[in-house]
Amino acid sequence: MQLQAESMTDTTSQLPKIGYMGVGFMGHGAAKNILEKGYALTVLGHQNREPVEDLLSRGAQEAHSPAELASNCDMVFMCLPSSRHVEQAVFGASGILSVARPGFVLIDSTTSEPDSTRQIGAALREKGADMVDAPFGRTPKEAELGTLSTFVGGEPATVQRVMPVIRTYATTLIETGTLGSGHTIKLVNNFLALATSAVVGEALSTALRLGLDMRVLKDVVDSSGGNSVMFQRFMQWTLNGDDSDFKAMMSIAVKDLQYYRKIAAHDGGITNLADAAAQVYQLANHLGHEKQFMPVLSTVLANLVDGKDRPLPDR
Repeated sequence: MQLQAESMTDTTSQLPKIGYMGVGFMGHGAAKNILEKGYALTVLGHQNREPVEDLLSRGAQEAHSPAELASNCDMVFMCLPSSRHVEQAVFGASGILSVARPGFVLIDSTTSEPDSTRQIGAALREKGADMVDAPFGRTPKEAELGTLSTFVGGEPATVQRVMPVIRTYATTLIETGTLGSGHTIKLVNNFLALATSAVVGEALSTALRLGLDMRVLKDVVDSSGGNSVMFQRFMQWTLNGDDSDFKAMMSIAVKDLQYYRKIAAHDGGITNLADAAAQVYQLANHLGHEKQFMPVLSTVLANLVDGKDRPLPDR
């Protein structure tokens, strides 16, 4: 038994030390699973202390700057609100680039701009470090369960180095190609989901205002071509007052659609439907609902049109 314990300790000591920035709705679950699968984990704290304190109680350590985090870790994972936040963490004062070194790897799970990702990757390579983009698919529920999907771009050798860590929180891993390809594919996928959600939100707002029996409507859509993952997620709110099935804020919808429109408009690409979906979510944001989760969009739109005061979550 003693020999077995020593062997396990030796194996654990050989694992790379992992850092994590952005332990919010998605990042907390991923970080928790990395920690629970035996990796030494250090997290960078932020304003919302609850997920940080939870990880510390599980055995994680805490750093107080991106540079401190990267200095003490072999790999740093990020799940931040936007590319601007990633750039600040890399290029800013006490940023990761200041301590980047040969063998260090940055893994960005943010839904980021591909051009920004490639720029950061080039800067890291000048220091002998490397980068992988590995944005998430699915929801915070799957993040906590360790069953996310992820789309991984980067140099093949570097991708293979980080794959064992990614497998601690993801069950579907898709290699997408060179650095930036994971973020590009994620943005196309998000456009499909967000455009669909805007259609669903508008349709359900109409049904609410017309006084339709929403359970009957669900029965009809369940058996028709109008059904979708987004319809099912939105109906959890509509029927049960539960928006937790899709914890994605409306502000994130605007950001993701902005990034998609930028890459899609390259060489004169058409973005008519992306523009329309963005306008729907921008409207909700301008009305002060940027922190609301997307499934309540139908209620926001219905209230706007008929002036009723259907309740919304307190966020």
